[in-house]
Amino acid sequence: MKRDFHAPGRSAVYAANGMAATSMPQATLAALDILRAGGNALDAAIAAAAVLAVVEPQSTGIGGDCFCLYAPAGTGKVIAINGSGRAPRGATPEALRAAGLTQMEPTSAHSVTIPGAISAWEALNKAHGRKGLDELLQPAIRYAEDGFFISGRVANDWASSVGKLSKQAAAKRRFLKDGEAYRLGDRFVQPELGATLRAIARGGAKAFYEGPIAADMVAALREAGGIHTEEDFARGATVANFVDPISRAWRGMEVFQCPPNGSGLLVLMILGMIEKLGTAEGGFLSVERAHRHIEAARLAYRDRDAFLADPSQVEVPVGKLTSDAYLTQLAKLISDERAMKEMPPAGEADWAKHKDTVYLCVVDRDGNACSFINSLFEGFGSGILAEKAGVMLQNRGFGFRLQEGHPNCIAPDKRPMHTIIPGMVMKDGQAIMPYGVMGGHYQPMGQSWFLANHFEYGLDVQEALDAPRLFPRLGKVQVERGIPAAMVDRLNRLGHDCELIDKPHGGGQAILIDRARGCLVGGSDPRKDGCAMGY
Repeated sequence: MKRDFHAPGRSAVYAANGMAATSMPQATLAALDILRAGGNALDAAIAAAAVLAVVEPQSTGIGGDCFCLYAPAGTGKVIAINGSGRAPRGATPEALRAAGLTQMEPTSAHSVTIPGAISAWEALNKAHGRKGLDELLQPAIRYAEDGFFISGRVANDWASSVGKLSKQAAAKRRFLKDGEAYRLGDRFVQPELGATLRAIARGGAKAFYEGPIAADMVAALREAGGIHTEEDFARGATVANFVDPISRAWRGMEVFQCPPNGSGLLVLMILGMIEKLGTAEGGFLSVERAHRHIEAARLAYRDRDAFLADPSQVEVPVGKLTSDAYLTQLAKLISDERAMKEMPPAGEADWAKHKDTVYLCVVDRDGNACSFINSLFEGFGSGILAEKAGVMLQNRGFGFRLQEGHPNCIAPDKRPMHTIIPGMVMKDGQAIMPYGVMGGHYQPMGQSWFLANHFEYGLDVQEALDAPRLFPRLGKVQVERGIPAAMVDRLNRLGHDCELIDKPHGGGQAILIDRARGCLVGGSDPRKDGCAMGY
């Protein structure tokens, strides 16, 4: 498609030597500085993630988790790391029920898993980095100690989190000003976080998971009613582990995802179904296209809620769920004439049986490609701040269930079902696009929507991110304001129940490696404050 320069928007970014696309300009610049100083794509990604952990505090932080896909140039391989943390050893359904919980609560200390991000940063850096963490964390340290000015999306998200930040005295003291959110253009300084980042720069992950920083995190959690121990945190130093990625052929390419407990397999399922249904004649914003994609997502998320869990503790049938035979049968359930009123039981395609995240990507001059995602899960995570350490703690454990017998029921040292998923597209053994779409549960829908926008319907990288979004969730189809009213009406007539949402769906970044022309083409989502830049 040719861009209409009368319309609002921006062009994709073109560069030759290296590129970074992140959700904040400060992080993009930090990544480029590392690339120009001789660092590789992974070094730049860690530096950018650390900056985002300071300047986008509602979305990410060192108290969160991380997943990464890395494609080293010339190897034909995609390396995956799972940097998601585990529940504390005392986390049993019985203990949580005894503490008064009947279901997982997002602001409860029991929803805080041991953060995995710093473990992952160190493991990735040691295995594939060129520069040390001492150098890579310097930009983040400066933003923490000198402060940064709050930008539009950050201010908007902060304002909507006042209730959560008011629940704990420490969070209220440090993240609210006279009981109100910090506002657009305010300077925010975090000297305690700066000191913690300095400790990690000197001593690595051990400085975070042991000693006074860990003791402060445990004390904050204990005061909030948690059952975490310093031993739980000490084990967290090595929680990140390299895993075998999963993938699926799609339109002559190979789409790679991290395996469960992440939900990347849903992307592969949705892509498989929509490929079997064919390209919609009406184009990327046709009712036919949207309806098929919604129905495919409904089926994939149905299976997620039944099966997705920590594969070290339960069996997750990835092979079946991503198989051609199964996806062909699921695609046959989708009719262009009407929405499914009901779906077969999870894992079945036959009625008769009846049985707030940051994403960034970097490509360097050597062609190394990094797809990196780091998150606190919901806005400001649990809202529980370890004040002396300056660490806001995630609420990833909210992804667990208390339902005994369910694969995703909370258990000691178990990882919860995870929403954050980096993506990588390969072709002929070479990376052609690291990409990702943020937005909690929306991510598999968002990734598959973006990929189809670009590779199937011909939108450029930036247009594919700009395009309006919708998402089947909790029995409704949540639509952004950019979805035309006539399209909403037609979807409702097909049996969907569309509702307009207040905040847009997620945000995303992507870098296309155009090998034929020897250039990099980057895009960054207008739903966030960031940008893609190259040199």
